[in-house]
Amino acid sequence: MAGLGTENGAVSTQPVAFVDNRTLADFEPSKKPKRNKFAFACAILASLTSILLGYDIGVMSGAIIYIKKDLKINDVQVEILVGILNLYCLVGSCAAGRTSDWLGRRYTVVFAAAIFFVGALLMGFATNYAFLMVGRFVAGVGVGYALMIAPVYTAEVSPASSRGFLTSFPEVFINSGILLGYISNYAFSKLPTYLGWRLMLGVSAIPSVFMGIGVLAMPESPRWLVMQGRLGEAKQVLNKTSDTKEEAELRLSDIKEAAGIPQDCKDDIVQVQKQTHGEGVWRELLLFPKPAVRHALICCIGIHFFQQASGIDAVVLYSPRIFEKAGITSSDKKLLATVAVGFVKTIFILVATFLLDRIGRRPLLLSSIGGMVVSLATLGLSLTIIDHSDEKLSWAVGLCITMVLAYVALFSIGMGPITWVYSSEIFPLRLRAQGASMGVATNRLTSGVLSMSFLSLYKAISIGGAFFLFAGIATVGFFFFYTCYPETQGKTLEEMEGVFGKLVGWREEAKKLKMKTKEVNGDASSNGQIQLENITNNGHQG
Repeated sequence: MAGLGTENGAVSTQPVAFVDNRTLADFEPSKKPKRNKFAFACAILASLTSILLGYDIGVMSGAIIYIKKDLKINDVQVEILVGILNLYCLVGSCAAGRTSDWLGRRYTVVFAAAIFFVGALLMGFATNYAFLMVGRFVAGVGVGYALMIAPVYTAEVSPASSRGFLTSFPEVFINSGILLGYISNYAFSKLPTYLGWRLMLGVSAIPSVFMGIGVLAMPESPRWLVMQGRLGEAKQVLNKTSDTKEEAELRLSDIKEAAGIPQDCKDDIVQVQKQTHGEGVWRELLLFPKPAVRHALICCIGIHFFQQASGIDAVVLYSPRIFEKAGITSSDKKLLATVAVGFVKTIFILVATFLLDRIGRRPLLLSSIGGMVVSLATLGLSLTIIDHSDEKLSWAVGLCITMVLAYVALFSIGMGPITWVYSSEIFPLRLRAQGASMGVATNRLTSGVLSMSFLSLYKAISIGGAFFLFAGIATVGFFFFYTCYPETQGKTLEEMEGVFGKLVGWREEAKKLKMKTKEVNGDASSNGQIQLENITNNGHQG
């Protein structure tokens, strides 16, 4: 009997296998993992292209002062020149989805840098208004490509634990570019008029060369590799960019499921059903979308629309005009004030990157746009008081400058980065590139219309009235976000479809999904507890 007891004891100590129903959240360590350095480096390299748009926005706000003097153009031509790049971006952003599915995410980034390089040279060597507009067109196409592909690539490379942090990088670099553009304005403003603005615009060709070369050091997106049937390469990239080996395996499993590849397929290269690039995607996205896709599309377009319709580009592009209306007449002081705007934007976007994965998307978004409403209304009030006063009111000038800085700070801590993070993570794999490109198209179209009409708008309804209008639009945006936008923090890209589906009733669906996850985890824990009890009981019997 003793021998039998020993035998039973020996058998019972063997680990007993049971079905593993765990999700990605179960593999996360109890302690917060360190940032994945490889994913961090990839996100930086991809997002560097966004600095080109930021630089163009920032530098044009000051360069236009000297272009207007040198080329003798009127305010309507100024509006068109400043804002037209945003409309030209539409060409790049609409083409980028198909291009990235064809060339891959990495080479699309290189392509974007090459196009912008040519556009920057054309602007720098422009001899007249028409030549300058050609340069704006080429540069705009490059910016459109960069704006779409950078957040998509970063979202697809990033582990779930730090996706918000890493996917906010494009907005970080847009803000860094704006600051560099403002600094460039001040640095080259001392040169002769005909030379200063050309250097301001042309110097951006230099970083685009280094960006295009640096991007070649990045790996390709694992999700794109799986769509091409290159599972071996995708697995290598996932092993490098995931926090744990288990997470890498689960991410690969999720992507294979989304791509329609059997889970038991272990080959490095598999045959994937080839489709015409974009075949059926636009039909599935626009004509016959599933409820989850329709919800995601409305959220994507909505957040991009309200980001721009709330007036951010009007403040950034025309800040010298706003400060002039506030009573600052010196060109040097106006440019220095714009540098302060760029500095504040950059500081607060850096703060936001560390909050996205800690606080979540929704709380930051709602608090950001709520603060924007208050600052825009106060800015409109202070500008109206200054406009109707016969003497200079120092307190009103100070309030005006403070509200401009408060507005860009509040925008940068939430509305700015979350727009790009949210729109790049909510679409299914098959629709992600095209869905994100529609968001970028909406963003640039809204920005283009606003920046090409701001001067005419404030002349028609006063500059204070323009900012009251922006405050009203932001208020509508607040209620839209509160009603329709679910939280996406901590969810894998493949889990998003379960969160979306009901535009207004998404809270109930989110609760059901949470309960289901708890039940699955509870069953796994119970199974483990039963096995442990069996082992203990068998051991006691021995």
